Amino acid sequence: MNKQAQQHPHHRTLLAAGLAAFSLTAALATPLNPVPQEAQAKDGGDKTTLTVAVAQSVDSLSPFLAQRLLSTSILRLTNEFLTNYDAKDNHVIPGFATKWEPSPDKLTWTYTIRDDSKWSDGQKATAKDAAFTFNKMMTDEGAATANGSFVGNFKKVTAPSDTQLVIELKKPQATMTALDVPIVPEHVWKDVKDYSKFNNDEKFPVVGNGPYVLTGYKTDQYVKLERNKDFWRKTGKPQFDEIVFKTYKDQDAAVAALRKGEVSFVAGSPALTPAQAASLKGEKNIKVNEGPGRRFYAIATNPGARTKDGKKFGDGNKALLDQKVRQALFRSVDTKTIVEKVFQGHAVQGEGYIPPRFKDYFWQPSDSQKLSYDTTAAAKLLDDAGYKMKGDKRVGKDGKPLDFRILCHATDPNDKAIGKYLKEWWGKLGIGLKVDCMDDVSVPWYAGEYDLAFDGWSVNPDPDFVLGIHTCAALPTKAKESAATDNFICDKKYDELYQKQLAEYDPAKRADIVKQMESWLYDSGYMNVMAYPNAVEAYRTDQIKSIQTMPTAAGNIYGQDGYWSWWSAVPASSSDSGDSSDSGSSTGVVIGIVVAALLVIGGGVFFAMRRRTTADDRE
Repeated sequence: MNKQAQQHPHHRTLLAAGLAAFSLTAALATPLNPVPQEAQAKDGGDKTTLTVAVAQSVDSLSPFLAQRLLSTSILRLTNEFLTNYDAKDNHVIPGFATKWEPSPDKLTWTYTIRDDSKWSDGQKATAKDAAFTFNKMMTDEGAATANGSFVGNFKKVTAPSDTQLVIELKKPQATMTALDVPIVPEHVWKDVKDYSKFNNDEKFPVVGNGPYVLTGYKTDQYVKLERNKDFWRKTGKPQFDEIVFKTYKDQDAAVAALRKGEVSFVAGSPALTPAQAASLKGEKNIKVNEGPGRRFYAIATNPGARTKDGKKFGDGNKALLDQKVRQALFRSVDTKTIVEKVFQGHAVQGEGYIPPRFKDYFWQPSDSQKLSYDTTAAAKLLDDAGYKMKGDKRVGKDGKPLDFRILCHATDPNDKAIGKYLKEWWGKLGIGLKVDCMDDVSVPWYAGEYDLAFDGWSVNPDPDFVLGIHTCAALPTKAKESAATDNFICDKKYDELYQKQLAEYDPAKRADIVKQMESWLYDSGYMNVMAYPNAVEAYRTDQIKSIQTMPTAAGNIYGQDGYWSWWSAVPASSSDSGDSSDSGSSTGVVIGIVVAALLVIGGGVFFAMRRRTTADDRE
């Protein structure tokens, strides 16, 4: 939902308030300077600012709580992870750790932590900070909210020295080179009283050790970062002095701002609509980037909200507890029409849980297993489940009509368009549907007060996180609390498969287990993956010279598994066209993108949404 949240979850997700005027030193549009200026590479002159228009707001700036794609993308810029991913092909490369080595039984992992990393307040970043981060997640439930699945199998974490981190496991864990957890400074975070409520948005600049430092934030308006001059990676250091992520509730307004040069990059919600992309193609100084996406777009059912100890809550329709009903809904969704009419070809028809971009884990149902679009078969499943036609309505044994609600993100035009199709398709089967479009879907979602929901996640190169959000361990401890769960799935067989894949180091064998999990999810009817949308973004080529996609041959700019896009971006005015990538591979295909500065409007109001407001919340 990215979550990974929706969401992440959790991200899951998303986001409105007024903005006081504030000043940036490049590309400002003000009464005294009415025309936005083109960003200039720093050459003893003004700062260069890259402004990115986004349709998502921050759920939290705490690395322990953040689950939305925007939030986790920002944290990749401000905090180091133990490892990173190569921009060319996603293979693991050094990050905060320069190397790692497992014991023969693979139950103890020793990481060598680099000795040239500093926190932005000047203190040295060491293995002790990493040990503190993981131990806090292991011992504090609030600190485990976003990424607790990574440490659930940890037995002990120690830092024998400033450059050595040792993690002891209860049993083998295949994700030890893909622990996507931002490391935090112990000297700052040790004084936090309640990790479940501290959003890290009270004091700026925020102390970090990534390539950028978080220096300003206005809820649902903007996030401002400045280049970290002391960052250890010196090769191809960032060319832009500042990055500003500016939130728009209205994506058409963001596209209009791009045309005017008020912003230079539009990330979409999370992608541009086909109409928006088509309208921008051919425009002077604007380029549309499109590549295979790393996310799926789905309908999630509410299988009955519950806590870890089994306490039920919420008001989900009990008809959805029946697999036949869920599969009937599955079989009455024409994904071919959705891809052709809604996405207009800028997506691939959905099947398994992992997008085809990750070929090792991509799964497709067999012909005999496939729940293809078939309204006759859907009607029979409903009949068999005891929901017979009475007039033009499906009615249960209790005489009540079969009616559902579906949560819709008000800022996502795809949700609204597909909602209309669902009303039509399900209506022909006698099923009523209310499409509830709202800015903040997280409140009813976490309360379990929904029947169905438009859902989506960005998938990491290692799929463990998006698989883990469907385990029993991801359920909330208390009713209506934020948790790692996506939609309250808890099944013994699925959990057994999850633990099995986690403990399997052989890549091929692990991939096979992951595919078994995808098969289970498919058969269950809990998750109807309708499409794998392409990444569709637009930028101004007159304001930036080059930037790196991920993968480099054809991929996305916004929401990467790393910081390569913003790290590599070169202002159009820059005379320095040297290698701005240092991701452990050749630069690959470098494409043009965008910049400008934030339009300042005294007393103006910038709109946005809160939690879970797009279909792509987590990383």
